[in-house]
Amino acid sequence: MKYFFIAALLLCSILSTFAQPKKANINVVFIGNSITQGAQLSDPATEAPPSTTIAWLRKQANLGTVEFSNQGHSGYTTLDFLPGTNTFAQVEQAAGAFTDKEALLIFSMKLGTNDSAIQGPHGAPVSPADYIQNVKTITEKLLADFPKAIVIYHHPIWYSPNTYNGARYLQEGLSRLQSYVPKLDSLVAAYGATNPKHVFAGDKKAFNYFKKHHLTHLIPEKGNQGTFYLHPNKQGALVLGEFWGKAIEKVVKRISNIIQ
Repeated sequence: MKYFFIAALLLCSILSTFAQPKKANINVVFIGNSITQGAQLSDPATEAPPSTTIAWLRKQANLGTVEFSNQGHSGYTTLDFLPGTNTFAQVEQAAGAFTDKEALLIFSMKLGTNDSAIQGPHGAPVSPADYIQNVKTITEKLLADFPKAIVIYHHPIWYSPNTYNGARYLQEGLSRLQSYVPKLDSLVAAYGATNPKHVFAGDKKAFNYFKKHHLTHLIPEKGNQGTFYLHPNKQGALVLGEFWGKAIEKVVKRISNIIQ
């Protein structure tokens, strides 16, 4: 009888182990501009949206280890991240530097704010056609060099139509920014047909959220056409991090189901 109970306990332990889904370990490289970098925040290392995204992801029971690198650069456009640039080389170096080489590698991309400007940032204004071609060029090279990786496109977030600091954005820029969004979604759909399981849509909710809550979640900044709103404050960065985190977790779950 004693041996029967021991055997039964061992069997239950084995079955329990098999019943538990394997937790996904992930490495995330964030590609973006000043919003990703954490401009205007007192401690970007802990308060920037990539940091708050990772903090949110690390609380999720279905995930294992979660590591990241913040490759956000203030003022940068898609042109600054094209293959052949030093910035792109830094992105790939960050991707290759993670300790766990077996973890799922994710490139989390949110670009477009500076591309949309009327004047100022590199290459601005970037037309919707050129913007999406740049995004595709970046994606193609990342997937060529990291074939098992996935790329997630987050929609850009809202900025006030009077935004005018060192660069000029205004309503023309905001309208151009919004014209990028369907291009991103179409590119995701195209990859779904040509290279499935590697390119996904990320967050789509933050734009409207910050448009509605800009007085409390974006930093008021003095510009050439009055006080404008562009960068998340500490609370806004927490919210944006949760938006990105939920989008990333959703993709990871989808990937895990495909693999299993």
